[in-house]
Amino acid sequence: MGILGDSLDKAEVNTFTRPIPQSAQARMRFLVKHERGSTKAVARRLGVSQRTVERYLKGQLKRPRRDLAARMVTEVRRDWQPRVRERAKKRAASATGIVIETRARFGFTAAPGSTDDGRIRLITQSLPPVYAARLFDARTAGAAERELQRIAAEGLQEQYFKDRGRRAHDLLVEFTDIDYVELEF
Repeated sequence: MGILGDSLDKAEVNTFTRPIPQSAQARMRFLVKHERGSTKAVARRLGVSQRTVERYLKGQLKRPRRDLAARMVTEVRRDWQPRVRERAKKRAASATGIVIETRARFGFTAAPGSTDDGRIRLITQSLPPVYAARLFDARTAGAAERELQRIAAEGLQEQYFKDRGRRAHDLLVEFTDIDYVELEF
């Protein structure tokens, strides 16, 4: 995944209303329940044997290896509170929008006589619901990182650089050399 896709994932995690299960046994129990009781499917998802999953369920194993613990957290987060996540995305796509904070290089294509030198900027900008909906739809459709960046650049172009259509009408923004991106909805 890319930097913008990972930021969307982190923003989804921040919408959770309850923390994920803490113990390895509780996490394994949650995954097995989500897979409709199939320890084999959970073993396949985590890259371990079915017997290992069963040992965690019985409490015979309590402390997973560091890599397995990380995979368990990732898989639990992927399935944790799907209705809460969907409700938050729906609200962002229809009413509240999305807030993007980024430090990246922004270059411009503008009218002759103006500067088009790219420079690093730190921007925190609220994007309207239409851009949140486009980001979510592109992510669901499996869009590449470049497409997500293009949608975010277009939103920043319209909201931040063009000031919602009040200035710089011919300005086109390039969103490159991303240092970090944080999203919130």
